[in-house]
Amino acid sequence: MGKSEQLKKIVFAGLFAAIIFVGISMLRIPLPAIVGRPFIHFGNILTVLAVMFLGFGYGAAAGAIGLGLFDILNGYAATSWLTIIEAIILAAMVSWSYKSIHYEEDELGKLYWVSLVAGLTKIVTSWCTGVIEALMVGTALNVAVIGAFTSLLAATINSIACFVLVPLIYRVLVGVGFSRQRLFTA
Repeated sequence: MGKSEQLKKIVFAGLFAAIIFVGISMLRIPLPAIVGRPFIHFGNILTVLAVMFLGFGYGAAAGAIGLGLFDILNGYAATSWLTIIEAIILAAMVSWSYKSIHYEEDELGKLYWVSLVAGLTKIVTSWCTGVIEALMVGTALNVAVIGAFTSLLAATINSIACFVLVPLIYRVLVGVGFSRQRLFTA
C-alpha cells in the first residue's frame, strides 16, 4: 500500500470515527433494561459501513474510536473497553462475511447477508457484554446470564435497523461514487 493510499485510509477512518461519535451523540433513544443502560443508535450501522469501505483494520479502528470515545465522554467509561472489544469483533465478522461472498457492486442480496451477520454478531456481543457488566457489579452468574438476555431489546432493534439500512445506505454511497475500489486504487 502506497503512502497516498494509507493517508486516505487514515483520513477516512478519522472521518468515520467522527461521524460515528456524532451520530450516537445526536440520536440515541434510551431503553429500560435490567443490565446496563442500552439505547437505540446508529453507531453500529456506521461501523459496519466503515468496515465495508475501509477494510478490517481501518474500519475497526474507526468503530472502536467512535464508539469508545462516546462511551468515555458520556458516562460509560467503566465499560468502554467492552464497547471497543465489541466494535473489533463486529468489524472482524463484517470483514469476514464481506470477503467470503466476493461482493461485487451490483449484488444487493449479498449486502443483506453481510448486514445479517453484523446484526447477529451485535446481538451475541451485546449479550456477552451484558453478562460481563452484571458480573462486574457482583451479580451471580446465572442471574447475569438471564438478566443480560432480558436486556437485549436495544441490541435487537439496532440489529434489525442494521440489517435493513446498511445495504440501502451502502448502495446510495456507491451510487454517488464512494466505494472501496474507487477510493483506494492508485
